[in-house]
Amino acid sequence: MKRYLFRIIKSKIISVILTLIVILSTIPFLLVLYFIIKNGISVINWEFLTSLPKPVGEPGGGILNAIVGTAMLVIMALILSVPFGILVGVYLAERSEGRIAFFSRLVSEILQGVPSIVIGIIAYLWVVKPMGHFSALSGGVALGIMMLPLVIKSIEEILKLIPCEIKEASLALGVPYYRTILKVIIPAGLSGILTGILTGVARIAGETAPLLFTAFGNPFLNFDILKPISAMPLLIFTYAVSPYEEWWAKAWGASCILVLFVLSLNIITRLLSRR
Repeated sequence: MKRYLFRIIKSKIISVILTLIVILSTIPFLLVLYFIIKNGISVINWEFLTSLPKPVGEPGGGILNAIVGTAMLVIMALILSVPFGILVGVYLAERSEGRIAFFSRLVSEILQGVPSIVIGIIAYLWVVKPMGHFSALSGGVALGIMMLPLVIKSIEEILKLIPCEIKEASLALGVPYYRTILKVIIPAGLSGILTGILTGVARIAGETAPLLFTAFGNPFLNFDILKPISAMPLLIFTYAVSPYEEWWAKAWGASCILVLFVLSLNIITRLLSRR
């Protein structure tokens, strides 16, 4: 009896210790989140979200160019990475053995570990140098490359969780293989696919280093993908290292918006992953 009582007490102690460790690990995140919201929320208003930056010394101004630029870069990254990522992910889930699958998985894992600034340099050599100037397109290419391995890995893993009986039932009814993949397998793993895509968006939304070599930044509102474009991370970096206090305040406001956006994506991802 004493032995079982000792084991119960030991289990309770370990549970309490683990709970305390979890709470302690969240404290730095909560402090950072509180500090950013505290300094940035007072700057955010309608003008801040819907107007362009003004010269130093003039009151007002906003970050509309950075918001539009970030949206454009994310959309281009999605267009470049999602279709190819779905194709590769489906292939790796269906043909997990073989040389092509081995090398595809190896390249994806290596690419996921490459520093973002290196990817920015690669996009600079592939797109910026041949074009002769910075552009939103080169920034979208850099972010798409960063997002690709996350999409591939998440789609591969979620499709492996789908029972084989579902595919076998479809094939047994005479449905062609390609239609089974398109109409049965992919819809069955749609929530996981969306989770992987949103995780990739959350990963690239705050990247600054690759955009320094590609999108470069633009103080004006631009919708041309062949010209330089602003983005939230670039604006935050530029304003944070400037000597002007009004720019520091705007950097806090932009940081608050970006953090809340990434946090919202992560919450949505968690909700989707539970389905």
